[in-house]
Amino acid sequence: MIRIVLADDHAIVRTGFRALIEEEPDLAIVAECGNVDEARAAVRTHAPDVLALDISMPGGGLTLVAELAASDPHPRLLVLSMHDREPYPTEALRRGAHGYVTKAAATDELAMALREICAGRLYLSRDIAQVKPATESTAGMLSEREHAVFLRLARGMTPKQIAFDLGISIKTVYLHRSMLRSKLGVRNDLELHRVAVAQGLL
Repeated sequence: MIRIVLADDHAIVRTGFRALIEEEPDLAIVAECGNVDEARAAVRTHAPDVLALDISMPGGGLTLVAELAASDPHPRLLVLSMHDREPYPTEALRRGAHGYVTKAAATDELAMALREICAGRLYLSRDIAQVKPATESTAGMLSEREHAVFLRLARGMTPKQIAFDLGISIKTVYLHRSMLRSKLGVRNDLELHRVAVAQGLL
């Protein structure tokens, strides 16, 4: 059972999300919150698997994402937002979110997103993850090690996790990431994820 704290300052939105989640036998809401302070307290009290939160809540949803991401342990963090354009998705991931779902896509994708991030993967709703495939396959552009780092970054792993997983230094991971961005013509890990999705690698 995936235990969820749901945080949004609009009660009608929480009601809609609750209805979606309660249809799923493996998902359960353990607390609802209307602001950042309530969400912070609910995480301490219930130790949920996921905090699903609106970044526009009073008190600053992105601030709470960064705060929780810096703590250990912490729940998986799923951002729910009305914003489908940059800089919001990239900023949410930069601060430590594991997934980003627009409210327009939530009806179809919320349950999937919750399961994906709990499985250790990054999730972006389809309406912000669509890009044209690169003209050349990444397999023909990257070394074997670069490709291994690319896939892990695209799945949402941190440089520290990648370094441990591949048995290399964090400095080497950062070097590979820099080379990947240059070779693929992307600016950040969100765009790396989009390339992987577009080429059917995720």
